Amino acid sequence: MSLYASQPRVYRVSEINALVRALLESEFADVWIEGEISNYKQHASGHIYFTLKDDKAQLNAVIWREQARRLSFRFADGMAVRAYGYLTCYVEGGRYQLITTQLQPRGQGALQQALELLKQQLARRGFFDPAHKKPLPRFPRRIALVTSKEGAALRDMVRILSRRWPLAELWVCPVPVQGQGAAEQIAARIAQLNTLPGIDVMIVGRGGGSLEDLWAFNEEIVAEALFPSRIPTVSAVGHEVDYTIADFVADRRAATPSEAAEIVVPDRREVFQRLTTWRDRLHKALRAWLTEKRQSLTRLVRSAPLSRPTARLHDLLQEVDEQSERLLQAGRRRLQQLGERVQHTALRLDTLSPLNVLKRGYSLTWKLGQSTCVRSWQEVQPGDWVCTRLHVGTILCRVESSQPGELTR
Repeated sequence: MSLYASQPRVYRVSEINALVRALLESEFADVWIEGEISNYKQHASGHIYFTLKDDKAQLNAVIWREQARRLSFRFADGMAVRAYGYLTCYVEGGRYQLITTQLQPRGQGALQQALELLKQQLARRGFFDPAHKKPLPRFPRRIALVTSKEGAALRDMVRILSRRWPLAELWVCPVPVQGQGAAEQIAARIAQLNTLPGIDVMIVGRGGGSLEDLWAFNEEIVAEALFPSRIPTVSAVGHEVDYTIADFVADRRAATPSEAAEIVVPDRREVFQRLTTWRDRLHKALRAWLTEKRQSLTRLVRSAPLSRPTARLHDLLQEVDEQSERLLQAGRRRLQQLGERVQHTALRLDTLSPLNVLKRGYSLTWKLGQSTCVRSWQEVQPGDWVCTRLHVGTILCRVESSQPGELTR
């Protein structure tokens, strides 16, 4: 062998991984892979990492954030799925993986599993709490119908609403009710209607179909639009046996769109019958009241005061005369009592009068120019003039002397 024979090419690790990546991306540019999810993890960035496995092998997979936002299902470990995307190699790590752009549950069981998972999550967030349910108006004036414009559900609702309560104004708000993007448009329409004034109630729904057909009403985005709605909502999806997430979140569930129309409006015939019954009852009660008042008035007219109106007046006049006589007699007795008291008091005053003392030879003396009586010899001096009141008359005297004892006669 020649020393100059060609040497085998030596690759760097990164070169080999890059070649493997190019080969995988060219040969497996679009591929569907079926398997069971494990190691499910949603990163803070929004990317979802998981593993697809079967009973013999496993494959790493990733869903980038933009695709993850468009997923129609909530996934968890153990779910059987079909993943669509392309194979590539992560050069730095030397491992190949599936870049997933679509992810679908596999079979009816997987759909039901995804539905139950979302129900549990929304229940924990309080979306099904009865405390958040709003009552429906009794007599709505404006009703919004969020449904497909081609479906039989719309025709049934319009027919029933128009027949039962033609006073209501119907707003038809067409949306796709199945397929890619249907849930987003339903949610957007609900949010739009909540910005408009005057809508009293909203019906959201569609006719029957398979679980896949009804799936738009099982998506989280629709639940998040229904829950904060200020307008009372009625969910009417499918047939009586069909239940969706929208049924649990809405303020009221109807088994069918037709039943929803019957729920949101009264039957005009029943209302008219009720009004007629109330009118008849009112008339009957009014007639009974008038009859009773008429009888009371008749009894009053026939009573003695009204049949002989002057009799009561005569009674009152006689009563006035009697009261006047009693009053005069009481006045006379009172005056007599007062006169007797005055005489008794005068006698007492006469007995106590100093004039009666003067009759017995006593006198009253006071200094000239003063009004008080002299009670002691010390109150006068020789030369003072004094007046002396006798029983009869008054004398004017000049004091010659005063002393404490008796004067010598």
